[in-house]
Amino acid sequence: MKTLYSFILCLLFLIVLSSTLVEKGGLTKVIGTILPFVVPKGWPKPVYAIKKNPITLEGFELGRKLFYDGRLSKDGNYPCASCHQQFSAFATYDHNFSHGYNNLQTTRNAPALFNLAWTKEFMLDGKITSLESLPIVHITATNEMGENMDSVVNKLKKDSSYHRMFKNAYGDTAITTPRIMKALTQFMLMLVSSNSKYDKVMRGEDKFILPEQLGYDIFKTKCATCHPEPMFTDYTYRNIGMTADQYLRDYGRMNVTGKKEDSLKFRVPSLRNITYSAPYGHDGRFFSLMNVYEHFRSKMIVGVTTDTLLKHKLPLSNYEIGQLTAFLYTLSDTTFLRNKRFAEPGKENVPASYIHVH
Repeated sequence: MKTLYSFILCLLFLIVLSSTLVEKGGLTKVIGTILPFVVPKGWPKPVYAIKKNPITLEGFELGRKLFYDGRLSKDGNYPCASCHQQFSAFATYDHNFSHGYNNLQTTRNAPALFNLAWTKEFMLDGKITSLESLPIVHITATNEMGENMDSVVNKLKKDSSYHRMFKNAYGDTAITTPRIMKALTQFMLMLVSSNSKYDKVMRGEDKFILPEQLGYDIFKTKCATCHPEPMFTDYTYRNIGMTADQYLRDYGRMNVTGKKEDSLKFRVPSLRNITYSAPYGHDGRFFSLMNVYEHFRSKMIVGVTTDTLLKHKLPLSNYEIGQLTAFLYTLSDTTFLRNKRFAEPGKENVPASYIHVH
């Protein structure tokens, strides 16, 4: 019996060592070199079940190629990266709305993409509850990528490099929608931003200068309830006193739940990399941090569904704004923004300013 038990343990070890996963009840295989997903010290456990979609080098590289491939859009001009640009923390730099197929525009400001393994719900109203379903929504949106998955699959099948990459990632050359989604998910899961000055201070590798420390103290007093460390978001939906755009009539979370009490509630954004991801707000109406401060301290419209924490707005003096801004700059993770691992394949050494983006 002991010999049989030892044999089974040895067999299981060899299976893990080969980095091969055969899904129960299916034929799908994930084969390749496992990429460890490292949870930064002091961070909570990810909510995404990585064991169900183990991240491999081959799957990650396939996802990266797909993320930057315009063929996922109808006319070839709008890859995922056209709305989610690395130098802007994978948000859309300097645009309130992103450009889409047929000269159309999106109806919301593109959120930055990072630390997605800790996110349960996606989109600014939380209507998508699976990271693997998220890309389909944008690929098939008529005002975004304007394509359908059958067409995407057919286009990829005509590229021999994809046959090779799918075989490396999954064990055979079959190109399917679920495999495309899993690969894109593996790429997005690895977009972890955890090396800002703030993180280095928390790890004891650096120190805040006086304005940063004063700003940190102000942050903990006036901002941390909605933007708790270390994620700098509580992942809730809140009405912060913004009026509905008269043309878009976007009521946020209420569109999903149908509840009047959710009117104009949008997901609380993470403050990480905030100095790189302007403009702000679900519709990008705030083009600078100063616009945000002014909104909170004087321009809010307090209504029935405005968050109770903001019923009296958010008093901020000019002095507090200056120190708070100094702290927010410490949340910028330039190693993440410049990480060649996340850059467009073949353009890892090209400065972002030279890469054409829509």
